[in-house]
Amino acid sequence: MDPLIRVIVAKPGLDGHDRGAKVIARSLRDAGMEVVYTGIRQTPETIVRVALEEDAQVIGLSILSGAHLPLCQRVMDLLRAQGMDDVVVVVGGTVPRDDAAQLRQMGVAGVFGPGTPVQEIVDFIRRAVRERGVGRPR
Repeated sequence: MDPLIRVIVAKPGLDGHDRGAKVIARSLRDAGMEVVYTGIRQTPETIVRVALEEDAQVIGLSILSGAHLPLCQRVMDLLRAQGMDDVVVVVGGTVPRDDAAQLRQMGVAGVFGPGTPVQEIVDFIRRAVRERGVGRPR
């Protein structure tokens, strides 16, 4: 059995549409993960602070506003500055294919568009956490 996976689900930026984030948060919880949903309009600084405080292995960012590149870059920079390079970052939302490649280059582990089956996201997170080493001390 896999160890408990702690996930932060957040809506960075000014996007106020959070139905998808809530569906994912509930689905991850139903899959046995511990989930903290931070709500809408979160700053990258707040998201990383919560991830640090909660000792999260995963940050899930839901972004529909089109600001995914600068928001994700800031989150990734803050994670590195905190020595949290092992945190798995996944992004969901409307992300153009070329931008998804850029997100992966900056360190985002996975990018999931609308209609992605929830089980695919659950399986991806479990695999990514296992590969990075769950429970390693910071």
